[in-house]
Amino acid sequence: MQLDLAPPDPAAARLVRAERVRAAMRAQGVEALLLSIGADLPWLSGYEAMPLERPTVLVFPSDSQATLVVPQLEAPRVVEDERLFALRSYADGEDAVALVASLVGTRSSLAVSDRCWAMLLLELQRALPQASWRRASEVTARLRAVKDASEIAALVAAGAAADRVAEALLAGEIALIGRSEAEVSAELGVRLRAEGHAKVNFAIVGSGPNAASPHHEPGERRIGRGETVVCDFGGTLHLDGDVGYCSDITRTVVTGEPDDELATLYGVLQEAQSAAVAAVRSGVACEEIDRVGRRIIASAGYGDAFIHRIGHGIGIEEHEDPYLVEGNSALLRSGHAFSVEPGIYLSGRMGARIEDIVVAIAGGALACNTADHALHVVEA
Repeated sequence: MQLDLAPPDPAAARLVRAERVRAAMRAQGVEALLLSIGADLPWLSGYEAMPLERPTVLVFPSDSQATLVVPQLEAPRVVEDERLFALRSYADGEDAVALVASLVGTRSSLAVSDRCWAMLLLELQRALPQASWRRASEVTARLRAVKDASEIAALVAAGAAADRVAEALLAGEIALIGRSEAEVSAELGVRLRAEGHAKVNFAIVGSGPNAASPHHEPGERRIGRGETVVCDFGGTLHLDGDVGYCSDITRTVVTGEPDDELATLYGVLQEAQSAAVAAVRSGVACEEIDRVGRRIIASAGYGDAFIHRIGHGIGIEEHEDPYLVEGNSALLRSGHAFSVEPGIYLSGRMGARIEDIVVAIAGGALACNTADHALHVVEA
């Protein structure tokens, strides 16, 4: 599927987001958002706060200009845009919570970042005793889940960079046999950075029996011959100076010719992943994508070995809305970006997973990952 990915000015995109958020706030009766640590802040302001004991808060009223409250020593990192917010820095020793409370004023219906530290929230509650509180995601999550053109362009760029690392893995350019999982994980991270990622979010390497643990922590186990090796890795890439967007890809390789059992298992997995991606389009229920892949795996006798949802949303955060899981009847919309990652795990023996990031569009799915899905034999 083709999509016009010519990115608009990121700041202009944020202005559009701000208006959409204010409309949602008015519809829900929210008078102000207080955005601290978490993805909502950079999504709206272009500024990502450091997780410090000194609070950073975007006071975002429904009826007037926003104000970004930051520690004075962090202010030089802020790219100011008066169309989006006024900047107010505070010195050490100044009461940041009192400053935020003064900007809130008499507004009483407030929403706070889901990941706001309890320390800050408790102080805000003391300073604003008249306020009622809710999670900011009640306003922002559905809006942030639908990516605009600049966000899709960033996800495609991040996916292409991760693809190049995956292609090196599949081609045998990353040595496996005799190396520890931790050593391979470290190399995946180095290669992600070399391909333009600002940071590595994770680099899972699970070999042999560890491949049956979806979130295995790479350790000192040495990779042997005739084993499946599941490599699930991703990071954050910044495009044209904008805030970072995430990559996330999984490919499974085998260190020697696969036996009949593995070949059969992997064939089922590849069919399930392909069918689930083919089912993606605007208007399809999130849970239906999970059902499509799960039915194929279950009908082959591996139903109990597929132990997680088939996908999660992705954007500024590695995991965000929408979640493709049984029970989520919400409909996919054009611009929803998420993973499709079925896995089959035989406890204590082996496992395999295939993961791509895709974006739902009107006629199907836009793939952010195109690295080969076949089971590659890597004997390096």
